[in-house]
Amino acid sequence: MTGFPVTLATPPAFTGPLPEAVDVAVIGGGIIGLMAAWSVASEGKRVLLCEKGRLAGEQSSRNWGWIRQQGRDVAELPVMMEAIRLWADLPRALRDAIGFRQRGITYFARTETRMDAFARWLDLARPYGVDSRLLSRRETEAMLPNAAGWTGALHTPSDAMAEPFVTVPVLARAAAEAGVVIREGCAVRGLETSSGRLSAIVTEAGTVRCTQAILAGGAWSALFLRSVGVALPQLSVLSSVSATARLPAFFQGAACDDRFAFRRRADGSYLLTPWSFHEFYIGPDAFRNLRAFLPQIRADLSSTRFHPAAPRGYPDAWSTPRRWNTTDESPFERCRILNPRPNGPEIARLQNHFAAAFPAIGVPEITATWAGMIDVLPDALPVIDHAPLPGLILATGMSGHGFGIAPGIAKVVADLAAGRRPRLDAAAFRYGRFGNGTSLAKSSAL
Repeated sequence: MTGFPVTLATPPAFTGPLPEAVDVAVIGGGIIGLMAAWSVASEGKRVLLCEKGRLAGEQSSRNWGWIRQQGRDVAELPVMMEAIRLWADLPRALRDAIGFRQRGITYFARTETRMDAFARWLDLARPYGVDSRLLSRRETEAMLPNAAGWTGALHTPSDAMAEPFVTVPVLARAAAEAGVVIREGCAVRGLETSSGRLSAIVTEAGTVRCTQAILAGGAWSALFLRSVGVALPQLSVLSSVSATARLPAFFQGAACDDRFAFRRRADGSYLLTPWSFHEFYIGPDAFRNLRAFLPQIRADLSSTRFHPAAPRGYPDAWSTPRRWNTTDESPFERCRILNPRPNGPEIARLQNHFAAAFPAIGVPEITATWAGMIDVLPDALPVIDHAPLPGLILATGMSGHGFGIAPGIAKVVADLAAGRRPRLDAAAFRYGRFGNGTSLAKSSAL
């Protein structure tokens, strides 16, 4: 059931012809694009979803599978809490198929300073109604009696998990049955406008008329937007992930400390990943957006490894074109799926961290490794808003939070597409918070 990340070797499931016209076109077939398409179609609109490679080929099948309220910026909590409810309300057959389980998420602390940080976050989050609570050393030891080195924890029982490799493909079939037209291997090269408003998307397979489009392009969004004259300070970072062999069921949920994170998978193995380590490829957008990202760079400097150039074809590679004609092959066709190489030495360190925390288990055998590119914005919050181009809606910059929050984001997007004020508080996600001369709010996330 759990498998491995989606790649170009995965056979496409949706290859039918394009419609001549729809009400709404969705650009990007990850979890955000799929959920948004499904939510908009549920209101009776004709919806087309175009994916340049394979559904969930990038971060949507490469993430940790966490569905968490815990530790989020409190600006995301209203949307995230609704997302938890929506995940739990999926039909039982779908929940079983994607491995949805509400087993809780736990952050372990090795110092009292970390426990103090947990307490500060809980003070901010408690008014929203979260069921998070602090655990004492004794309670933590009772939760994991054979572990070592933790002084306490923060625990949220209602947090959940699902298996990323299967979630989008399974839910895509349900969305297609609900009327969403899906096309894989079909890059959107650009947009057409009429009287200053969006009038069509231009794909490699032809033009489709529409009055609205939703951009959910993940790591590719900023490149696409620049080609149509819209600026967005978005960059991408690489995150490595591994899977162990089957292990004793010592913990049923998902957890982390300041060194590593782990989650029990449906097949009895465990996902194992660095908690904060990531890699960054320096390119033209890195220099263009340096000022906006300086606070984040300073805060994450010790946990970031910098590389002078991205692999050829990546969104911010030095040789990737920033402009192209819609009659010509686009960068999205030249690199259908971002498939970065995982960091082997970092995975080896993870094994040692795990063995130190769980001496009774020891060094786990690693059976698979992979990596993904995470789209990030300067304040680690997404943009869910109308773009300056009328008819274009943005749903991007999830900053590693997209998998779990996707159903809630989809509700916000559906409201925007219907011309309604979002029923969930999405004020912090406005596009206009960038470039207006004001300082971004300091993140409250752990």
